Amino acid sequence: MSEQYDDVSEAPESSEEESVDPATAEAVELTGATPVLPDSGDGLGIDDDGAGAGDATEQADPIDDAPADEVDAAADPLEEFRAALREKFGDWYVIHTYSGMENRVKANLENRTTSLNMEDYIHEIVVPTEEVAEIKNGQRKMVKRTVLPGYVLVRMDLTDESWSAVRHTPSVTGFVGHSHQPVPLSLDEVENMLAPAVLAQAELDAAAAAANAEPGTAPPTGAAPRPTVEVADFEVSDSVMVVDGPFATLHATITEINAESQRVKALVEIFGRETPVELSFDQVERV
Repeated sequence: MSEQYDDVSEAPESSEEESVDPATAEAVELTGATPVLPDSGDGLGIDDDGAGAGDATEQADPIDDAPADEVDAAADPLEEFRAALREKFGDWYVIHTYSGMENRVKANLENRTTSLNMEDYIHEIVVPTEEVAEIKNGQRKMVKRTVLPGYVLVRMDLTDESWSAVRHTPSVTGFVGHSHQPVPLSLDEVENMLAPAVLAQAELDAAAAAANAEPGTAPPTGAAPRPTVEVADFEVSDSVMVVDGPFATLHATITEINAESQRVKALVEIFGRETPVELSFDQVERV
């Protein structure tokens, strides 16, 4: 039989200490540390979480490298331009217009594209331009000039309807090549015509960024300086070769020389006809 007590106070005090193994109590007292939970995959899952974090860190490394690669690719404006050019729909064609009417034709064709609901066929109209230094009254300033006087580039899907929309635009005299079945430009040809403007803009942006970072380090014009040519080594009617720009490797005949601005006007055969263009002294060489 169990022993009974009349007074509750006489009963032995129940304590958790009595159920604790003396060796364990001594160990806890000596270390002062909280007993460590058994290492298992169950319970709180601390080890699993820790391992998962490690794995996430290891997997994140390639992701961190990806933006760096993208930045490197975007750092080259020419490569970025080429990639964008390859992804665009349609083919590039060249149309004739009257010299000096290029921008008017661009505006007219854009309006006709909208009014005739041809947006799905006529995608882009471009007048190639370039920034050049012009000196007037002793003042040097940058001006935008047409690279291909008398020509406009059109990116389009050629159909009877889109051909008619372009051909019958005011001031358009026809397509380059066969009148009714024009041959599209290759991507290399398009790049040669449009890339100089892209590179020039990249130089301006880089110079502007440098000027903001370190005032006074950029050229006053915002463009990368070109070698200075003091004296023209050619005369009017001379045959020269273009060595730089969209007309590189083409032959030209000089029609006018401007020593003050260090530029020449020359006739270059483009798409089967002579076209007047302006070139700087360092863009041509005598042949």
